[in-house]
Amino acid sequence: MRVLVAGGGIAGLSTALLAAARGHEVELLVKGALGDGCTPHAQGGIAGVYGPGDSPALHALDTAHAGDGLGDPVAIAALVDGASAAVRRLAAAGVVFDRAADGALARGLEAAHSRPRIAHAGGDATGRAVSAALTARVREARVRVREHAPAADLLAGDGRVHGIRLLGGGIGRGEEIEADAVVLATGGAGQLFAHTTNPAGTTGDGIAMALRAGAAVADLEFVQFHPTVLDGGTGFLVSEAVRGAGATLVDEDGRRFLLEEHPDAELAPRDVVARAVARRAAAQGAPVRLDATGLGAAELARRFPTIDREIRSRGWDWSREPVPVTPAAHYLMGGVVTDVDGRTSLPGLWAVGETARTGVHGANRLASNSLLEGAVFAARLVQALTSSSVVGRAQRDETPHVIGRPPSPVVGRAQRDETPHRLARDQLQHLLWTRVGLLRTPEGLASAVRDLDAWRAPDIRTVHDLEDANLLTVARAMASAALARTESAGAHHLDAPALIGAR
Repeated sequence: MRVLVAGGGIAGLSTALLAAARGHEVELLVKGALGDGCTPHAQGGIAGVYGPGDSPALHALDTAHAGDGLGDPVAIAALVDGASAAVRRLAAAGVVFDRAADGALARGLEAAHSRPRIAHAGGDATGRAVSAALTARVREARVRVREHAPAADLLAGDGRVHGIRLLGGGIGRGEEIEADAVVLATGGAGQLFAHTTNPAGTTGDGIAMALRAGAAVADLEFVQFHPTVLDGGTGFLVSEAVRGAGATLVDEDGRRFLLEEHPDAELAPRDVVARAVARRAAAQGAPVRLDATGLGAAELARRFPTIDREIRSRGWDWSREPVPVTPAAHYLMGGVVTDVDGRTSLPGLWAVGETARTGVHGANRLASNSLLEGAVFAARLVQALTSSSVVGRAQRDETPHVIGRPPSPVVGRAQRDETPHRLARDQLQHLLWTRVGLLRTPEGLASAVRDLDAWRAPDIRTVHDLEDANLLTVARAMASAALARTESAGAHHLDAPALIGAR
């Protein structure tokens, strides 16, 4: 079987490796260089190392609780049941996980986990270690890798997806690559927002292509904002594991304020912490601060070497003084609807990782379930792809909160001929941040839908143009989904207009 995988993070790399090992002919497309993307930026670890008093069942309960009860129990069970095997596969692929004194895998604690079950590599460099190991294995495997090969659209006909069209030079049509199965693993859409932890290429490409092809997409209103990103527009994330190790969040008077918001304080679900940080910063007119001084300089440097270097490079000694932090867009819980084996609503099309909406995260992702999701569901996808007699069987007849087809299936064509305003990315990002961001109102969402409708995607000449078109496609779907969900749930929170956009 010829398998075409788009995306070079943990989900795409794992899919390519496992499919090649099963004897499939695999081609891996990456928009930039192999090793780019979100995975290398993941400081947090990978959940699933169960010690005494812990179990997959407890992990499932924590995942469901963090998702505000909206997670799919079948998907959650698949995730936690596959966790230990996923960690073992990564270790076998060359990821050197941190060890305790007795030689067992060290287990860290992160927010909303009831037990320490997080495996880390290099302290706070798990994603980098995973990306490096899997990239090396892919280069050794029988996988054809095509770098700097941006996917523009899906090829479809006779009721199924049968390939991908690459971006062509100038305004011409690009190369068309045929395949028996197309796997979207292109990540999320963090670049929709003015403030994000995601790298520049995270522009919703796979989700936009799926929307244009008519695939079911759901839960785009659920966007996770990480609560502790260094203030000042750096986008540099200070891992939740720092709070798991004992750091606290304090206001301008040095007082812990999360105790007033949730019994778990700094280790409450991310949506709770992020909103509390935004509100306190708005109320005091200054960023809140992360106080890790109680951990000491030696422990901070040992346990969090990457973060320690970054913070000190900016002139702060965080072993002696709290550092200013702010929320930023981090992870998209929604995406292309799949079953637990990666099948989408379109025959021939599969999706995995942040691009996919398995339902496992519900309305809010539990910390360190993202790398785990990519590894677990990649293995399930390859198993299903290999054993299924019908590639890409449609997974469901009905799916809640599904976004319909966009007005135009063609990249670069004005989605509404009468729209006069050409898209500017910085304006789009500002609109999404202020009206479809951490704190929302029905009025703000309605105005966002109207304004997004009045913008026209650019003619596609460059990768940047393609990314802008994809961002606009996903932005329209996201704003519409958020407007349609009239009750607060997890990361989708309706709040007072005065707080919208406060930093």
